[in-house]
Amino acid sequence: MIRFDNLAKRYAKVEAVRGLTLAVEPGEVYALLGPNGAGKTTALRCLATLLTPTSGTAYVDGIDVRSDPLMVRRRIGFLAASMGLYERLTARELVEYFARLQGLEGSALADRVEEVVDTFGITEFADRYCGRLSTGQRQRVSVARSIVHDPPALILDEPTLGLDVLSGQTIYRFIERERERGKAIVFSTHQMEEVELLADRVGVLARGRLVAEGTPRELLESTGQSNLARAFLQLVTEAA
Repeated sequence: MIRFDNLAKRYAKVEAVRGLTLAVEPGEVYALLGPNGAGKTTALRCLATLLTPTSGTAYVDGIDVRSDPLMVRRRIGFLAASMGLYERLTARELVEYFARLQGLEGSALADRVEEVVDTFGITEFADRYCGRLSTGQRQRVSVARSIVHDPPALILDEPTLGLDVLSGQTIYRFIERERERGKAIVFSTHQMEEVELLADRVGVLARGRLVAEGTPRELLESTGQSNLARAFLQLVTEAA
Protein backbone atom coordinates (compact mmCIF):
# COMPACT_ATOMS: atom_id res chain seq x y z
CA MET A 1 0.00 0.00 0.00
CA ILE A 2 2.79 2.45 1.01
CA ARG A 3 6.28 1.97 -0.38
CA PHE A 4 9.48 4.01 -0.40
CA ASP A 5 11.85 2.94 -3.18
CA ASN A 6 15.41 4.17 -2.63
CA LEU A 7 14.05 7.67 -2.01
CA ALA A 8 16.47 10.54 -1.45
CA LYS A 9 15.94 14.24 -0.84
CA ARG A 10 18.71 16.82 -0.94
CA TYR A 11 18.65 20.50 0.03
CA ALA A 12 21.71 22.11 -1.56
CA LYS A 13 24.59 20.25 0.15
CA VAL A 14 22.41 18.65 2.83
CA GLU A 15 21.09 15.16 2.11
CA ALA A 16 18.04 15.01 4.37
CA VAL A 17 16.93 11.52 3.28
CA ARG A 18 19.29 8.94 1.79
CA GLY A 19 18.20 5.80 -0.02
CA LEU A 20 15.07 5.17 2.03
CA THR A 21 13.40 1.86 1.21
CA LEU A 22 10.53 0.44 3.27
CA ALA A 23 6.95 -0.78 2.87
CA VAL A 24 3.75 -0.56 4.91
CA GLU A 25 1.07 -3.13 4.20
CA PRO A 26 -2.73 -2.73 4.47
CA GLY A 27 -3.82 -3.23 8.07
CA GLU A 28 -0.36 -2.30 9.42
CA VAL A 29 0.79 0.55 11.64
CA TYR A 30 4.41 1.59 11.03
CA ALA A 31 6.20 3.99 13.39
CA LEU A 32 8.97 6.08 11.84
CA LEU A 33 11.37 7.22 14.56
CA GLY A 34 14.44 9.39 14.65
CA PRO A 35 16.00 12.35 16.44
CA ASN A 36 15.27 15.88 15.28
CA GLY A 37 16.80 16.42 11.85
CA ALA A 38 16.91 12.70 11.01
CA GLY A 39 14.69 13.14 7.94
CA LYS A 40 11.33 11.86 9.21
CA THR A 41 9.25 14.88 8.22
CA THR A 42 11.04 15.24 4.89
CA ALA A 43 10.34 11.60 4.05
CA LEU A 44 6.67 11.94 4.99
CA ARG A 45 6.32 15.14 2.98
CA CYS A 46 7.78 13.40 -0.07
CA LEU A 47 5.27 10.59 0.41
CA ALA A 48 2.47 13.15 0.67
CA THR A 49 3.66 14.82 -2.60
CA LEU A 50 4.47 18.12 -0.87
CA LEU A 51 8.14 17.67 -1.73
CA THR A 52 9.64 16.13 -4.87
CA PRO A 53 12.32 13.49 -4.22
CA THR A 54 15.77 14.26 -5.58
CA SER A 55 16.03 10.63 -6.63
CA GLY A 56 14.14 7.42 -6.10
CA THR A 57 10.41 7.58 -5.45
CA ALA A 58 7.51 6.39 -3.31
CA TYR A 59 4.18 4.74 -4.05
CA VAL A 60 0.72 4.79 -2.51
CA ASP A 61 -1.62 2.02 -3.64
CA GLY A 62 0.74 1.39 -6.56
CA ILE A 63 0.68 5.04 -7.71
CA ASP A 64 3.99 6.87 -8.11
CA VAL A 65 4.17 10.12 -6.11
CA ARG A 66 6.33 11.67 -8.82
CA SER A 67 4.30 10.80 -11.89
CA ASP A 68 0.75 11.17 -10.53
CA PRO A 69 0.73 13.28 -7.35
CA LEU A 70 -2.93 14.31 -7.64
CA MET A 71 -4.08 10.71 -7.70
CA VAL A 72 -1.87 9.97 -4.68
CA ARG A 73 -3.47 12.83 -2.74
CA ARG A 74 -6.90 11.27 -3.21
CA ARG A 75 -5.66 8.12 -1.51
CA ILE A 76 -3.92 9.60 1.52
CA GLY A 77 -4.82 11.41 4.68
CA PHE A 78 -1.86 13.59 5.62
CA LEU A 79 -1.42 15.28 8.98
CA ALA A 80 1.56 17.65 9.15
CA ALA A 81 2.93 18.68 12.52
CA SER A 82 2.96 22.35 11.46
CA MET A 83 -0.33 22.51 9.55
CA GLY A 84 -2.48 25.55 10.47
CA LEU A 85 -6.23 26.13 10.55
CA TYR A 86 -8.43 28.82 9.02
CA GLU A 87 -9.12 30.82 12.15
CA ARG A 88 -12.35 32.45 10.90
CA LEU A 89 -14.05 29.14 10.22
CA THR A 90 -15.67 27.09 12.95
CA ALA A 91 -14.34 23.61 13.59
CA ARG A 92 -17.32 22.05 11.80
CA GLU A 93 -17.07 24.45 8.86
CA LEU A 94 -13.39 23.65 8.44
CA VAL A 95 -13.94 19.88 8.41
CA GLU A 96 -16.81 20.36 5.95
CA TYR A 97 -14.65 22.56 3.72
CA PHE A 98 -11.98 19.88 3.42
CA ALA A 99 -14.62 17.23 2.81
CA ARG A 100 -15.91 19.30 -0.12
CA LEU A 101 -12.37 19.65 -1.48
CA GLN A 102 -12.23 15.84 -1.55
CA GLY A 103 -15.44 15.63 -3.56
CA LEU A 104 -17.98 14.80 -0.86
CA GLU A 105 -21.40 16.39 -1.24
CA GLY A 106 -25.03 16.12 -0.21
CA SER A 107 -26.07 13.71 2.52
CA ALA A 108 -22.80 11.77 2.26
CA LEU A 109 -20.89 14.95 3.14
CA ALA A 110 -23.16 15.83 6.07
CA ASP A 111 -23.05 12.29 7.46
CA ARG A 112 -19.27 12.01 7.17
CA VAL A 113 -18.64 15.40 8.79
CA GLU A 114 -20.82 14.51 11.76
CA GLU A 115 -19.12 11.12 12.01
CA VAL A 116 -15.62 12.56 12.34
CA VAL A 117 -16.82 15.38 14.61
CA ASP A 118 -18.14 12.70 16.94
CA THR A 119 -15.11 10.39 16.52
CA PHE A 120 -12.64 13.03 17.65
CA GLY A 121 -14.75 14.56 20.41
CA ILE A 122 -15.21 17.84 18.58
CA THR A 123 -18.96 18.16 19.21
CA GLU A 124 -18.70 20.44 22.24
CA PHE A 125 -16.65 23.05 20.34
CA ALA A 126 -17.74 22.28 16.76
CA ASP A 127 -19.33 25.71 16.32
CA ARG A 128 -16.47 27.68 17.86
CA TYR A 129 -14.07 29.57 15.61
CA CYS A 130 -10.77 27.75 15.10
CA GLY A 131 -8.92 30.87 16.18
CA ARG A 132 -10.41 30.44 19.66
CA LEU A 133 -9.57 26.78 20.13
CA SER A 134 -6.95 25.39 22.51
CA THR A 135 -3.86 23.63 21.18
CA GLY A 136 -5.36 20.20 21.86
CA GLN A 137 -8.67 21.12 20.25
CA ARG A 138 -6.90 22.45 17.18
CA GLN A 139 -4.93 19.22 16.86
CA ARG A 140 -8.10 17.11 16.95
CA VAL A 141 -9.64 19.30 14.24
CA SER A 142 -6.45 18.95 12.17
CA VAL A 143 -6.61 15.17 12.35
CA ALA A 144 -10.33 15.15 11.53
CA ARG A 145 -9.95 17.31 8.44
CA SER A 146 -7.01 15.25 7.17
CA ILE A 147 -8.97 11.96 7.17
CA VAL A 148 -12.52 13.17 6.46
CA HIS A 149 -12.49 11.59 2.96
CA ASP A 150 -11.76 8.13 4.45
CA PRO A 151 -8.56 7.39 2.46
CA PRO A 152 -6.89 3.94 2.40
CA ALA A 153 -3.48 5.28 3.56
CA LEU A 154 -2.77 7.57 6.52
CA ILE A 155 0.40 9.62 7.01
CA LEU A 156 0.48 11.14 10.49
CA ASP A 157 3.35 13.38 11.57
CA GLU A 158 3.20 13.51 15.39
CA PRO A 159 -0.59 13.01 15.61
CA THR A 160 -0.80 13.52 19.39
CA LEU A 161 1.28 16.71 19.48
CA GLY A 162 -0.18 19.06 22.08
CA LEU A 163 -2.81 16.61 23.30
CA ASP A 164 -3.49 15.66 26.90
CA VAL A 165 -3.81 12.02 27.94
CA LEU A 166 -7.58 11.79 27.32
CA SER A 167 -7.39 13.45 23.91
CA GLY A 168 -4.45 11.24 23.02
CA GLN A 169 -6.56 8.19 23.79
CA THR A 170 -9.08 9.38 21.18
CA ILE A 171 -6.33 9.35 18.54
CA TYR A 172 -5.07 5.94 19.69
CA ARG A 173 -8.53 4.41 19.38
CA PHE A 174 -8.94 5.94 15.94
CA ILE A 175 -5.62 4.48 14.72
CA GLU A 176 -6.45 1.04 16.10
CA ARG A 177 -9.89 1.11 14.45
CA GLU A 178 -8.45 2.20 11.10
CA ARG A 179 -5.89 -0.60 11.24
CA GLU A 180 -8.74 -3.07 11.79
CA ARG A 181 -10.43 -1.60 8.69
CA GLY A 182 -7.33 -2.41 6.63
CA LYS A 183 -5.72 1.02 6.39
CA ALA A 184 -1.96 1.37 5.91
CA ILE A 185 -0.73 3.83 8.54
CA VAL A 186 2.68 5.41 8.96
CA PHE A 187 3.25 7.84 11.81
CA SER A 188 6.14 9.67 13.42
CA THR A 189 6.43 10.35 17.12
CA HIS A 190 8.90 11.06 19.90
CA GLN A 191 6.73 9.21 22.43
CA MET A 192 7.95 5.64 22.89
CA GLU A 193 4.82 4.62 24.78
CA GLU A 194 2.84 5.37 21.62
CA VAL A 195 5.11 3.09 19.64
CA GLU A 196 4.70 0.29 22.18
CA LEU A 197 0.93 0.74 22.16
CA LEU A 198 0.29 1.13 18.42
CA ALA A 199 3.12 0.03 16.15
CA ASP A 200 3.28 -3.32 14.37
CA ARG A 201 6.71 -2.41 13.00
CA VAL A 202 9.24 0.34 13.61
CA GLY A 203 11.81 2.05 11.42
CA VAL A 204 14.63 4.14 12.92
CA LEU A 205 16.13 6.96 10.88
CA ALA A 206 19.48 8.57 11.64
CA ARG A 207 21.14 11.16 9.42
CA GLY A 208 18.63 10.42 6.68
CA ARG A 209 19.22 6.66 6.60
CA LEU A 210 17.10 3.78 7.82
CA VAL A 211 19.45 2.21 10.38
CA ALA A 212 17.08 -0.34 11.95
CA GLU A 213 13.71 -1.91 11.24
CA GLY A 214 11.55 -4.55 12.88
CA THR A 215 8.81 -5.17 15.37
CA PRO A 216 9.21 -3.52 18.78
CA ARG A 217 10.18 -6.92 20.22
CA GLU A 218 12.77 -7.48 17.48
CA LEU A 219 14.39 -4.11 18.20
CA LEU A 220 14.60 -4.96 21.90
CA GLU A 221 16.14 -8.35 21.13
CA SER A 222 18.67 -6.94 18.65
CA THR A 223 19.89 -4.28 21.08
CA GLY A 224 19.57 -6.27 24.29
CA GLN A 225 17.73 -3.38 25.90
CA SER A 226 14.78 -3.58 28.26
CA ASN A 227 12.64 -0.87 26.68
CA LEU A 228 12.22 0.95 23.38
CA ALA A 229 13.58 4.25 24.62
CA ARG A 230 16.92 2.65 25.48
CA ALA A 231 16.92 0.62 22.27
CA PHE A 232 16.26 3.77 20.24
CA LEU A 233 19.09 5.66 21.96
CA GLN A 234 21.51 2.80 21.33
CA LEU A 235 20.62 2.52 17.65
CA VAL A 236 20.89 6.26 17.03
CA THR A 237 24.17 6.51 18.96
CA GLU A 238 25.70 3.62 17.03
CA ALA A 239 24.61 5.17 13.74
CA ALA A 240 26.26 8.46 14.66
